[in-house]
Amino acid sequence: MNHSYKISTKNLVLIGLCSALLCVLAPWSITLPISPVPFTLGTLILYVITYILGLRKGLICFLIYLLLGFIGLPVFAGFTSGPSKLLGPTGGYLIGELFLVLILGFFLHQFKYKRSMFLLGMVFGTFLCYFFGTLWLAYINHLSFKVALSVGVLPYLLFDTIKIAFALFWAPRIRTTLRYFT
Repeated sequence: MNHSYKISTKNLVLIGLCSALLCVLAPWSITLPISPVPFTLGTLILYVITYILGLRKGLICFLIYLLLGFIGLPVFAGFTSGPSKLLGPTGGYLIGELFLVLILGFFLHQFKYKRSMFLLGMVFGTFLCYFFGTLWLAYINHLSFKVALSVGVLPYLLFDTIKIAFALFWAPRIRTTLRYFT
């Protein structure tokens, strides 16, 4: 059986534009003196992009971003790139973002874009991102999970709550506007 997945030209352009948006906005970061993990807009952009594109196209978009960063384009936090970034202290958060997109996309698809499920998908996806990031941060820096959690997650809870609230409000509006023009 042939289960090919065809992507229209319109969708290819949308994936490309969303990948470009992620590559342009995700590198801007603020380093907090108490943490090796920078504050970025990456998760916010992923919430919105996944809402707009859905599971499959959102995943393709994120994988393009990861691949571009892996091969050397400075698209990761602080305008960094390369395999060493994925293997460094914050690499677990980048891999965790993959699970964020998968979980959020699943929730959106499964529950037909219900606002409450969008919120739950963002929270659960962010939790998984935190979990993988914290595990890797602890491993790389020889920290206990508790210490890694205190420097890699706790300082960002307020920021991520604001990002989730922003995405909950704006992502549906952006998606509606895009559908109106396409």
